[in-house]
Amino acid sequence: MTDNATSGLLRGIRVVEFVHMVMGPTAGQVLADLGADVIKVEPAPDGDNTRRLGGSGSGFFTIMNRNKRSLAVNLKSPEGKALVLRLLAGADVLVENFRPGAMEKLGLGVSDLAKFNPRLVYCSCKGFLPGPYEHRVALDEVVQMMGGLAYMTGPVGRPLRAGSSVNDIMGGMFAAIGILAAINERRTTGKGRHIQSGLFENNVLLMSQHMAQYVITGHEAPPMSERMVAWPIYDIFDVADGQVFIGVVTDTQWSVFCDAFNLPELLNDPRLVTQADRRMARPWVLPIVAEAVKGVTKSELMSRLESLGLPFAPIAKPVDLFDDPHLNASDGLLPTKLPDGRMTKLPNIPLSVDGERPQTRRDPPGIGEQSAEIAAELGYGADEIASMIASGVISTTQS
Repeated sequence: MTDNATSGLLRGIRVVEFVHMVMGPTAGQVLADLGADVIKVEPAPDGDNTRRLGGSGSGFFTIMNRNKRSLAVNLKSPEGKALVLRLLAGADVLVENFRPGAMEKLGLGVSDLAKFNPRLVYCSCKGFLPGPYEHRVALDEVVQMMGGLAYMTGPVGRPLRAGSSVNDIMGGMFAAIGILAAINERRTTGKGRHIQSGLFENNVLLMSQHMAQYVITGHEAPPMSERMVAWPIYDIFDVADGQVFIGVVTDTQWSVFCDAFNLPELLNDPRLVTQADRRMARPWVLPIVAEAVKGVTKSELMSRLESLGLPFAPIAKPVDLFDDPHLNASDGLLPTKLPDGRMTKLPNIPLSVDGERPQTRRDPPGIGEQSAEIAAELGYGADEIASMIASGVISTTQS
């Protein structure tokens, strides 16, 4: 597929991942999109179980595995284990997100691999960082419930998980950040590091603003549905053909908004001189604002707000993003082949380099699609590769 400026950033870095679901694959996805050679090790012959998820997990494999190569191998066979060890001997990075102790049982733990590849940056994506909880199994829901995010998202007394796998995705991103820092350090030390990224700790970071608010004000932050808004206008309004969020967060924006929507009675009201005044007056100000915008169409209102430089947003569903003009004009959506062969477009990572966005160099691979190719790169001959395929040591398929 396409190479560009971003694909050269990590060219020459080989990453071997033993991952499934979202967190681990996200770390590899970031590195792959930035040009690393990411090899996804999957169990032969059936591959990563994530490929077969349904329901809300049906898109997991496709969104987190572009620009990677697949090696499907039977790690329980001596030949398969030897092949993987040969691969890891020359690798720069290993990423894993299996249950605590799983890699050690395979003989692929940190101490095992450091003996013959001390330069290896070993990254473990886990539910919890080292501490009393480190042996627990975690899910995004688990850490959202215990880490305050579900409490902050749902109505009072009804904790609700956020509408995306926020900790899995962010946890993978922090893993990639740690990996890149370790690679940079290795340039001078010649040695790798053991990087760990934790779902729970990621969730706690998301709660830091609410924790700090409590310390500073002495008051616990209520769920978002009950929050005390800090701005005079920071709300969703009904318009003629839908809903639009409007934010008015500075004195200048307040003046601009009142002028543009013919609200001199608000602009000149002595009860609304300061931000604090206007915030306290929200109960009687917001109905006036709602009346001023209710007869305007969504497109007209957004056009006016954009021209005024005021914050606004349409209320979109995920499916609406396929047609977003900004995403489509800026490589925010990348062409991607689905497992059934259909083409679609799915979100890019949110980075640009010298104005260029990462591109799809490889579609998500079929199970073992590059197994033979990778074995050949490791020095195996054609007869050896054919024998390994015939005996089930490695599997090969087409995408």
